[in-house]
Amino acid sequence: MSIGTIKEALEHLRLGRPIIVVDDEARENEGDIVLSAQLATPEWVGWTIRHSSGYLCAPMTAERARALELPPMVQDNEDPKRTAYTVSVDASSGITTGIGASDRSRTLRTLADPLATPSSLIRPGHILPLIGVPGGLTERPGHTEASIELMNLAGLEPVAVIGEVVGDDGELLRLPQLLEFGAQNNVPVITIKALIEELDSEHPSGGAASPRPSVVADQRVIFEVETRVPTEHGVFDLRAYRDRATGADHIAIVSGTPHDGMLVRL
Repeated sequence: MSIGTIKEALEHLRLGRPIIVVDDEARENEGDIVLSAQLATPEWVGWTIRHSSGYLCAPMTAERARALELPPMVQDNEDPKRTAYTVSVDASSGITTGIGASDRSRTLRTLADPLATPSSLIRPGHILPLIGVPGGLTERPGHTEASIELMNLAGLEPVAVIGEVVGDDGELLRLPQLLEFGAQNNVPVITIKALIEELDSEHPSGGAASPRPSVVADQRVIFEVETRVPTEHGVFDLRAYRDRATGADHIAIVSGTPHDGMLVRL
């Protein structure tokens, strides 16, 4: 099996099926199973538990974590990759012990539910939310940011499920083994490098998000977070910005690729 395409991966995600995302050899050099939390089912969560370390995380935006009142797990993050864990959670209703595939899929769907509130969750639990950095893959090319970007590209709620793929011996699988595993299970394998190239592409047909604005030290208005919203008029990127001088928040509704120097009224 060869490396899959981003288009193929997005089709699987929209069907609630898993994909495998591989990062750079110089980074963690691992493959993560990635699912949509919005479409999580006991079947596929159970499959993910069986073929991974069983340590399931739920990448999401900082905005989503704030809405659900999910504070960082620790105040001083000593992780070399700066993985941003929050407190662990379970759904506050509809579960038993919280550890089974049915319970974990319920918790994952709750995390992705736009109507969920902080009281929809209990703390601690058996799912570990992760917060993606505001700049996405341009700032941190990790599985957390990659999975959030993939949910946006697929038009799904930007909350994912990830777990590292391991073999029967419990050790991480590397790319040749991951390709073999993907072929055996009909699961597309893509790379973060290819995803970044897709996002940077200027071809609308590729489904890529438009390039992120850069942030410089003396900018008054800074970019904070972004989400993709499908509508009957097309797919739009909603970008949130904060005015450093006044503290005011602004939202830009973007279609296509804006040119440099475009004027915006605040």
